[in-house]
Amino acid sequence: MVPNTNDGTQRAPYLRSDFNLGTLTNLPAWSTGPRGDERAKHEAIKAAGYMGIQGGNVKLCRELGLGVTGGGRINKVGEALPLAQQAQDAGQACVTAHVAWGMEDDAEVYRVVEDILYACTKTNFPIYIETHRATITQDPWRTVQLAQKLPEVRFNGDFSHWYTGLEMVYGDFNAKLEFLAPVFERVRFIHGRIGNPGCMQVDCGDGVGRTYVEHFRELWKRSFAGFLKTAKPGDYICFAPELLHPEIYYARLFKDVKGEMVEECDRWEQAKLLTKVAKEAFAAAG
Repeated sequence: MVPNTNDGTQRAPYLRSDFNLGTLTNLPAWSTGPRGDERAKHEAIKAAGYMGIQGGNVKLCRELGLGVTGGGRINKVGEALPLAQQAQDAGQACVTAHVAWGMEDDAEVYRVVEDILYACTKTNFPIYIETHRATITQDPWRTVQLAQKLPEVRFNGDFSHWYTGLEMVYGDFNAKLEFLAPVFERVRFIHGRIGNPGCMQVDCGDGVGRTYVEHFRELWKRSFAGFLKTAKPGDYICFAPELLHPEIYYARLFKDVKGEMVEECDRWEQAKLLTKVAKEAFAAAG
């Protein structure tokens, strides 16, 4: 079996509210997000109530009592085991991974995923395959078939890639949720980002009265319910806001009153909102 992330205690299965360090990249000057060196940023993340950092400094995280997780890419058979070993040796609790490029045939897909499962079993270390564009999970249909053929696979749900990239609201949204049940049952990490049908990272305001926010609340709730279905004492599922900067075309830019291009919202503050929505969804899933 692919190992779940577990803290070694007997506490009830829980949501671990983490923070993806990439959210702090190139924050605008007017953001309320933390400034200063690496330590200052880690301390600010801790003070904000987060429990772990994806991409964090392992030494600093341990000192501050924070969990730490990693990320990476696996393109072909043979790359999963070194990734798992390196992350484990570094002191990370798990890795989320982009896998291959989405142009592989079914036989290639199954070979690389079987190799990931082998690496997880050999090291007793979790690798969570991310639902992401330009990877083997870019297509929900294929991802469901993968989950059914290799039921030990576990996912990092970054659902903006499907919600926006595949315009999930076009057609019967609820039917699509039911179809995706095998995926939700296997999600063990979530990248917190919300998109609308046209853009994959948008301002959610205060989260009230926006249909797309409620859709993501449901996506997350079903994922949490899938986790709780088989979770054991000490198991946790990570939720990490990952709100990326405009230089890589995630955060949107608009002209302000001075005619200057600025980000539409404060990613630091939006991360807090997404975490709040996730906590509410977890409570509803239980």
